[in-house]
Order: sequence, then structure tokens, then C-alpha cells
Amino acid sequence: MTISHSLKNALIEIVGEENLLIDELICNHTYTKLGGQADYFVMPTTIQEIQAIVKLADREQIPFTLLGNGSNLIVRDGGIRGIVMNLKKLNKIARDHNTVIAQSGARIIDTSYYALDQSLSGLEFACGIPGTVGGALYMNAGAYGGEIKDCLKEAVVIDLTGQLLTLAADQLELDYRTSNIPDNGYIVIEARFALVENDHAQIKAIMDDLTERRESKQPLEYPSCGSVFKRPPGYFAGQLIQDSQLQGKGIGGAEVSTKHAGFIVNKNSATATDYIAVIEMVQKKVKENYGVILEREVRIIGED
Repeated sequence: MTISHSLKNALIEIVGEENLLIDELICNHTYTKLGGQADYFVMPTTIQEIQAIVKLADREQIPFTLLGNGSNLIVRDGGIRGIVMNLKKLNKIARDHNTVIAQSGARIIDTSYYALDQSLSGLEFACGIPGTVGGALYMNAGAYGGEIKDCLKEAVVIDLTGQLLTLAADQLELDYRTSNIPDNGYIVIEARFALVENDHAQIKAIMDDLTERRESKQPLEYPSCGSVFKRPPGYFAGQLIQDSQLQGKGIGGAEVSTKHAGFIVNKNSATATDYIAVIEMVQKKVKENYGVILEREVRIIGED
């Protein structure tokens, strides 16, 4: 990449030199440990900085990508051009009566444990979801029978023009692993969860049980993007993959987990190309065997 000193200086003026990285390897910021370089990697610390970056990118027609903590994402080996914005420094969590207010960069796991500390119930299902609050809203994240739309009251977002909006949960059209956030180009700034007071010990028991189930069944010892595929109607993706005898099969350093067939793990310094090739191999084999098309839950972005 050829560095534009005018763009670099403009970004430094907005976020400060300590919050701008040039040619940053995205593999340092993804759960899969995959992904090439980002031209400009910015980490704003205020809403005003986010708005300024959005307006700068729009005005100068610079490609702009929002990156959470990369838990449900594959970034290709060629990386991402333009500005990549990461909101991990906006991570405050607070309580207002029975509403938990969490900034976009807070981890949804931390938000669920904050609710536990406050003896508030409704976010127990999220205690093992390894994404940010913003990412959880983006895809209506869920686990063990619960999902974000069950407890989200409203969200504060920034639109494509940099305007700040407060939207009720139903305005986000949350559905199975989808929302209208990507279609509208919204940047989630804050989520407000409507929870219910309950016995602390009872909430903790549920979360302890879910954590034990997750740790015993999921291949947490290797980098991965989590569950790769959506559940096809009438089937379970993991069961179809297991029945296709694909566990342990791989390409390069990536392979289908032997512990949970719904996961693909970066077992030995895989590239994004390896990882994507395994996804495509699984989709092809399952379609051949069962006529079922496995739809990706994980997003793939960036350049080859």
C-alpha cells in the first residue's frame, strides 16, 4: 500500500497517533488468527471520533470496514483496503434500573457476567458467545435457545452519513442470525438490554451449566470462527458434516474439528485460503450426500 500522508494526518488528528496503526495484520485481531493487512487500522475512543471517521471516509470516498473482535469473521489473506475501524476501546457497561447498557466494543460475554453481578436475568445464553455487543446485534447472535432479540430493548447507531440514531429493537429486523444493520450500513454504538431481577445463585447455576456444556463440546483449544454454518431447516449442520465423515479432514492448516463437526479449526498455521477451501469442501460434500445446502453463518471479507 502507498501511504497517503494527508489521510494519515487526518486520521491522527481525529484519533491520535496512538490509536492509528498502518499496515496492521488483521490476523492479530481475529479469532481464527487469519487475515492480511489493513491499510489504516483505527481505534476511536468516543462517538464523536467515530462520526468524524465515517464522514471522512464518505467525503474522500475511502473504503471503510467495521471490525469487531473477529469472532464470526474470516478475513482473506490479501487484507482490507482503506480504513478498518475497531471499537474495542468503547467497552463500558452500566445499569439503569433493570436495563443493562453496553457499548458496542464490550464483549457480550462480559455483558452477561455484568448482568449476573447485578442479579439480572435474560442474558444467560450469551455467557459463551465470543463476540462484541455490536457484533452480537449485527447477526442477532444466539446460543442454547436464546438470542439477542429476546432481550434487546433498543440500540444507538450511527448511519452512513454519521448521524446518531436511537432505534427500537423491532426496527433492526432481528431474525435467525440476521438483522438489517449491514443493509443499512449502521454502526452500533450502544445496546440496551431489558432484563429481569432474579436470584443470583439461580442465574449463576444456569451460566455455569452452559459454560460446562460449551467447554466440553467445542474445540476451544484451537483458533476458529465458532459455528461455521447456519442450521438448515429440519437438520443440524454438525450432524450432516459428521455423517459425511468429514471430521479430521482438512486442507493446508485448516480442518473440520474432530470434537465438534460444526467447527473448522486453524490447527497448524492455516491461511484464510485454506480455511475457505475447507468450508467449500464441506458444503460440496454435504450437498452431494444429502441434497442440503449449508449456508454460512460466518462472514468472509477482504481481498485474495
